[in-house]
Amino acid sequence: MLQANNVTFIGPGTEAIVAMGDKIESKKLAKNAGVSTVPGYLGEVDDMKEVLRISNEIGYPVMIKASAGGGGKGMRIAFNDQEAEEGFKLSKEEAINSFGDGRIFIEKYIQAPRHIEYQILGDMHGNYVWLPERECSVQRRN
Repeated sequence: MLQANNVTFIGPGTEAIVAMGDKIESKKLAKNAGVSTVPGYLGEVDDMKEVLRISNEIGYPVMIKASAGGGGKGMRIAFNDQEAEEGFKLSKEEAINSFGDGRIFIEKYIQAPRHIEYQILGDMHGNYVWLPERECSVQRRN
């Protein structure tokens, strides 16, 4: 709507916002750009047979995650097949209820991770700045 009305939005482009709102697509984008990502399955997991196959290929523990949303909703850690089955059902249900999107993916669960964020700002004139890193390891959920 902003583009149609010739208004300049100060922030990421539409494509970036859409891609970052979808964890499956943002992981694919990062991988294709050569960025290191957590090992896992780069696609939607549809059924229980696939959940167990992928979880065993990755190796427990795994994180079962909603592709949409955030804030830790739709995320479950599984240490074995039984927990993977239960986690898939609960993650999918929570994702549908919270985000209206039940797409799920699976990646390796990293125990005691560090979550560091960097923010880089640039303008359309080629000027860039970066802000100091933020330690985000301690968040509300997961």
